[in-house]
Order: sequence, then structure tokens, then C-alpha cells
Amino acid sequence: MITATPLSRQQPAAPTSWQQDFADSITDPAELADLLHLQAEWLEGARAAAASFGLRVPRSFVNRMRVGDIGDPLLRQILPIGAELDRTSGYMSDPLQESDAGLAPGLLKKYAHRALLITTEACAVHCRYCFRREFPYAEQQGELGRWREAIAAIAADSSIREVILSGGDPLSLTNARLRSLSDAMKPIAHIEWLRIHTRNAIVLPSRVDGGFLEWLASLPWRVTLVLHVNHANELQGDAVEAIERLRGTGALLLNQAVLLRGVNDDADTLIALSRRLHDLGVVPYYLHLLDRVNGTAHFEVSEARGQQLVTVMAQSLPGFLVPKLAREIPGREAKTVIAAGL
Repeated sequence: MITATPLSRQQPAAPTSWQQDFADSITDPAELADLLHLQAEWLEGARAAAASFGLRVPRSFVNRMRVGDIGDPLLRQILPIGAELDRTSGYMSDPLQESDAGLAPGLLKKYAHRALLITTEACAVHCRYCFRREFPYAEQQGELGRWREAIAAIAADSSIREVILSGGDPLSLTNARLRSLSDAMKPIAHIEWLRIHTRNAIVLPSRVDGGFLEWLASLPWRVTLVLHVNHANELQGDAVEAIERLRGTGALLLNQAVLLRGVNDDADTLIALSRRLHDLGVVPYYLHLLDRVNGTAHFEVSEARGQQLVTVMAQSLPGFLVPKLAREIPGREAKTVIAAGL
């Protein structure tokens, strides 16, 4: 389960604004119901589901949700419900078989020429569809000693050209820890690209502070920042300003979304998302089919439906605004593209 525990261990004596916002996140379903004026009949199921995978959502993200609407697409992404406790055939704790891809503690190598570093278990938001909601972070998390072992493994494998920072969310780390990590990788000559996957930049825009921007702009590699936005309503207010600041660093900004029932499983919603991303200088990159982790079957959208949606998008948008519909299949040498823009 992704928790926020490591953040408290890394906080300085005087927390910065984003750390205060992180710590002030909503973790009680009853408080969420009160803030959004929701009826209470779902609370019992929410508490039961949150007992195994806790609720966590920043207030800045809640502020973008519609008051009184239990079907709000942003709320559905973070709201624990009783259906998560159902066990469905074909759903499992490790749907991508990441346990078989370990190169070193905290380091996964699933595809050629790239390696993924689990930098932390912490994330500012607990998305209910998260494929790492049952990930064994106690064994794999990127503590300082294990980072050394992971970095040594990267240095020893000259085929690795790209390092991907993931988690949890790398932006749950302080700027100082991010800098120490990049400093440790700088001597490795065969690293050409650095990719950072983050949801925090969207749900916790205060994290995109001056220190982070300075670190990002100072990196010696070609940097790609992959955002995770599922619905255009997420791109409001401070989130827009955060993207504008990120764009100023020169990093390539991509977006990956997950196709989720009741959130974005209609063409108009996906078209609006691609158009909004383009307005902000972000390239729609992937539209992922659901990774079948336990507790997420209620989000499933069929592959056939996904293909239909991408076809409609391709008829309405230029090809560069149509994300690739893809699924990750364990053991394959790359993600499997189901459909793409024309």
C-alpha cells in the first residue's frame, strides 16, 4: 500500500508550503463527505475500503470537484467504495509481475535500454485504480542505502540509456533528496535520458516550487516529465500554473491517462482532455487500459470500447493529439499498442 510515512522522515524542521499541503491532505472519508456535501450512505463502504488502502487526497484537488455530485469524475478517482473489497477473477496483487523484473532493490528493468527506480512509496493522492496499491514497498522502496545498490546496478549495465523515476511519486521527495539522487547518477556516462512520472504535480501544484524547477533545469540529461491527468477538469487554477512553470524548464511534457469507467470512458471527455493538454503544451501520450490489480474491477473498460473511443478521437483530432491506446502485458518487450491516431 502506498503511504505517506516516508515524507515525515524527510521533512526539515521548518516544512515548506508544499509539505504543509501534503500533510494537510484529507484522509477521513467523513471529512470528504462533509466538504463536498455528499450523502452519507456510502460512508460505511468507504471506511471498509480505506482500511486496506487508505484515502488520501490534497485539498487543492478536492477544490476542483463538484459539490454534491457523487459521480464527479475527479471524486470517483479517489473515493474508496465497498466494491473494492470484492475479489474478481483475473485481478491480482501484482498484475504487471513487477516482482520478476527486479535488477536490484528498488530497481526494475522490464524493457531494454531503460530501468525504473522506485524512489519512494509516498504519493500525495491515493488513486483507487493504482496498480501498485499492493506493491511490497518495504522490500523495494528507495531508501538511501538501497539507492546506492540500485545506482551501482545501473552503472554496471551499459545497456541502460534511460532512467525512469517512479514510486509512489518522485515529487514526494524533497528537493535535496532529488538532487542527491541525480548527483549520484551523474558519473554514469551511458545514461542519456531521465524520465520522471508524477501525479503530484497535478494534484498538489504547490510541489512545483522554485527549488524543484531549479533542480529540473539543471539536470545534464534530456528530461521527460510524464504527467498523469485523466480528465480535463483536473486542469484548473494552480495546476495550470504548475504546468506553465514546468514548461519553462525545457523538459518535454507528456501525459498518460488511464481509461476508467465513469471517469473518462466517452469520446467527448477524451477529446476535451487532449485539447486542453495541447492548450497547455502537453502532448497526449498514452491512454492505458486498466492494470487489473485487486479492488479495481469496477473501473474496467473493455478493449473493444477503448478502440471505438480512439477511432472517434482520430476522426475529430489531428493524429498528434490522439494518445496511443495501450496495455502492459508482462513478459513482452514493450507496451502493446491496441490503437493509435491516424
